[in-house]
Amino acid sequence: MKSMTGYGRATAALGRFSLTVQVNSVNRKVLDLTVVAPSGWDELEAEARDAVREVAARGKVHVRIELSGDATSKADWDQDAVAETLAQLRGLAESQSIPFSPTPELVWQIANSQRSGTLSLADETTRDTVLSTLREALRAFAAMRATEGESLLIDFLGRLETLQRLVESVATRAPAVAPAYRDQLLKRLADSGLQLDLHDERVLKEIAFFAERCDVTEELTRLRSHLVQFSTLLRSDGEIGRKAEFILQEIGREVNTIGSKANDLEIARHVIEMKNELDRVREQIANVE
Repeated sequence: MKSMTGYGRATAALGRFSLTVQVNSVNRKVLDLTVVAPSGWDELEAEARDAVREVAARGKVHVRIELSGDATSKADWDQDAVAETLAQLRGLAESQSIPFSPTPELVWQIANSQRSGTLSLADETTRDTVLSTLREALRAFAAMRATEGESLLIDFLGRLETLQRLVESVATRAPAVAPAYRDQLLKRLADSGLQLDLHDERVLKEIAFFAERCDVTEELTRLRSHLVQFSTLLRSDGEIGRKAEFILQEIGREVNTIGSKANDLEIARHVIEMKNELDRVREQIANVE
């Protein structure tokens, strides 16, 4: 089991530059992937996406690849590119009859933007370093998701035990509901001055009708089956979130039916506890891949 929440970070040196790759994710029903990379590295996006898909199937995943230079290193602007940009700006201004007088600040901005501070991925060493750093960040990212998944699994198994215990408590109590109703019915009749025999046809029909209406045998059978399926799914590999949500929906349906049919205070208390546990499981399962 893996959580959809994770974070991974890795760094590497590229000459006088520092490379940083960060990967983080939050909940999302599908895989929603974004990649932010330095200018000129657009070709890296496809490889980054493929690498992410190897470790994540769901979640909103954000990959950021940053390249920063040594502030103490000398400037290595591309002077030809700066001159060409100024010429283009001058031509544009003249075509619009706008006076053009470059200021030192404008020259600085153009020069800084044209600074050859982005390495080319055409260089094999650069590409290999970037991809290996990305994979290192993804390993840390996947490890965190797995660790959080283990914590969720422990929590789920504990709540599953509670649900199974409550189901068996309901199963133990259910056979006593109809006899208890019979005794209450006879007592009410006696208190009202109506002395009816236990074998009176009207009493028998009323008790039989109540017993049929409050019978939860089928619901308990399906509920036990759903809990076994859920337990098996929790221990399986791969993506389980969507299927788990469906099984929880079915468990909730059976619990609600038992609550509406049982007509018994003790069973009603058990049903409330089951609903509380289910709500907690649903909140957490939304974070499972």
